[in-house]
Amino acid sequence: MNILSCKYCRKPFASLGGRICPDCLEQIDRDFITVRDYIYEHKQTNIDLVAEETEVPKAIILHLLKEGRLILDGPVGDGGALFCERCKKPISTGKLCKGCADKVASTLERNVSGQKSGGDGPSIKGSAKIGQ
Repeated sequence: MNILSCKYCRKPFASLGGRICPDCLEQIDRDFITVRDYIYEHKQTNIDLVAEETEVPKAIILHLLKEGRLILDGPVGDGGALFCERCKKPISTGKLCKGCADKVASTLERNVSGQKSGGDGPSIKGSAKIGQ
């Protein structure tokens, strides 16, 4: 267990792997419900308007979008836009656009199938002899 500083409130906490303290996680879950309900009622909205109307910080809304917990159908808004981490195209949820996600999945699939068939995957060179 590590002692980390929370990504949002900066308070130290004992982490089991996450970078957000339990108090902030609880608040994010409450914010999720607020934002989800607002987006459901206002389909063609943007991050700026959602943040203003719900009083949920834009950083939390972006966090929820990147996690894939929320999707915005409307324009994502200036300064708070969500972009593909690979090609920089605007996206409405997650971290990658569909095209880049498909490319990454294809590459992973090729690498995994190459390793299974004894193809170009990584290999262990040399040999170890026990007891000599």
